[in-house]
Amino acid sequence: MGAAKYISKSFESSAKTRTPEYRTRLSAWRKQGTIVRVETPLNPVRARGLGYKATNDYFVSRVKVTRGKRVRRQPDLGRKPAKNRKRVNPGKAWQWFAELKASLKYKNAKVLGSYWVGEDAVDQYYEVVLKTEN
Repeated sequence: MGAAKYISKSFESSAKTRTPEYRTRLSAWRKQGTIVRVETPLNPVRARGLGYKATNDYFVSRVKVTRGKRVRRQPDLGRKPAKNRKRVNPGKAWQWFAELKASLKYKNAKVLGSYWVGEDAVDQYYEVVLKTEN
């Protein structure tokens, strides 16, 4: 087995068993903002598979997405309860929302892809690989 397989297996096992390092990482992420630019990717094998290179043109950002159904604001005055759905399933994956948030923040960059890095009871975290357009 090459080094890439060992790295990917260790990444998967730490998330499944919820090691102390994984839990401290999640608690630190909770205190940070929604979109944080990261120096190096947490899972370098997956990032390189999406096209990441360690140059100035490529960078990685970690995006926090709130889990659960989306709240849709609608007027509820005089509406029947059956017609007033406050929580709607948007029909899109959380990963898609994470890529959208990153592309809106970094308008001069193109999203190459993203991958899951962790989740807690409230949020899911994705790392989005971006490339600056010249």
